[in-house]
Amino acid sequence: MSRGRTVLIVDDDKEIVEMMTDFLEDEQFNVLSAYNASQAIDLLETNGCHIDCLLLDVMMPGTSGLELCRQLRRTMDIPILFLSARGEDVDKIRGLSLGGDDYIVKSATPEEVVARIKAVLRRSDRNEKAANIELRFGRLVLDMTAHEVKINDQPISITPKEFEILSLFAEYPRQVFTYEQLLNRFWDGVGDKHTVTVLVGRIREKIEVNPRKPTYIMNVWGVGYRFEGVRQ
Repeated sequence: MSRGRTVLIVDDDKEIVEMMTDFLEDEQFNVLSAYNASQAIDLLETNGCHIDCLLLDVMMPGTSGLELCRQLRRTMDIPILFLSARGEDVDKIRGLSLGGDDYIVKSATPEEVVARIKAVLRRSDRNEKAANIELRFGRLVLDMTAHEVKINDQPISITPKEFEILSLFAEYPRQVFTYEQLLNRFWDGVGDKHTVTVLVGRIREKIEVNPRKPTYIMNVWGVGYRFEGVRQ
């Protein structure tokens, strides 16, 4: 699965870059590296279509990883995994809210980081193989082939993980998905309830007329979520 896939590592700590490069190359990944946001942008502009995943340090001199993620999400849906020395919930929530697909604390072993990268890429591959079908729910349309979401016939910006979660909800209307089920399916069981609620909140901001009074993704209090759209 990994042979030929390319990971861009962005971290100002050269020892971490070299260590992760060794582990990723042992798993047959191609690796590019950058030590600040400016170098990362240059590499993405040159090799963007060939980069499959971004491993991004949060705290860097100059433009932080969080700000770089914010900028990239305006135009790119490449999977982004944050790598940070900070493991507090508030930091994880902020990273996921800005468009990150995963948030890994630097105390994790290199083997775990590689496993999380593989998990993100597996999910991305499953999406690319989705059937040629559109799911229509009134003003909301999911194009499963183009990996695109439209509201009132206008495409909206959506990250790979947001699309994965919304697609699951839309494919199984009125089925309740628990926090644990979603965490296991999309984060390999790593994280907690906040990890899920942040991503669902992000999706609601993009598809609901009033995210505080959703009509598509409904809370099942204390359990999880249920999709209420009527397919047309």
